[in-house]
Amino acid sequence: MKTLTTAFLLACALWTALAPHRPATRPPEHARFSLPRADVLIDAGHGGIDGGTHWGDIMEKDINLAIARQLYLILRGHGVQAVLNRTGDYALSDDNRWQRASRHQRDLSQRGTLPDEIDAALFVSIHVNWAPDGHGRGAIVLHQREGRSVLLASCIQDSLNRLHRSAHRIRQGDVYYLLRKVDVPSVIVETGFLNDEGDRRLLTSPAGQTRIASAIADGILLYRCITG
Repeated sequence: MKTLTTAFLLACALWTALAPHRPATRPPEHARFSLPRADVLIDAGHGGIDGGTHWGDIMEKDINLAIARQLYLILRGHGVQAVLNRTGDYALSDDNRWQRASRHQRDLSQRGTLPDEIDAALFVSIHVNWAPDGHGRGAIVLHQREGRSVLLASCIQDSLNRLHRSAHRIRQGDVYYLLRKVDVPSVIVETGFLNDEGDRRLLTSPAGQTRIASAIADGILLYRCITG
């Protein structure tokens, strides 16, 4: 795995040290013993009735799950305690039937509270992008307005840029509910553009999905190395 430049790492470390740390909400101590814990919670975006974007019969939800599964296996292979929030084609809103809200809102609520419920250190949400004008390509990582999230996004973006041979910069994603809701360092990884031919080949082949997952894992591992 290539490393980032020394200047960048020092800047990220300083940014992390100076950034305000939001207090994490945790379950009561008596309840935490029965709940799983995670170094990384992997969110496989969409699922079930919510297919996400698509290209013909190629559905985003299936690509997200395939990449998320590979990421889970790679991280576990490195000794990282990873948890995957869905392992099949179902909507997380089905697990939230008590909230009086739309299916979409119930789905987001279920995803957003899970990091606290399982005591996760990091939250990584996997998605696929789409460019209305058809000119987008490569991966884009969205981050919270928080130093550790910025550092995590930078590490993953750098790794994915090398894979895609692109030069995208990270983007602030406070407009997204998950990045506003989740208290731990979190990112949304748009792994590629489904309507770009080159990206689509990578996104839909098992070998390409593994390469994407490996690049994301490299970024996570670098972040963990920097932050100790």
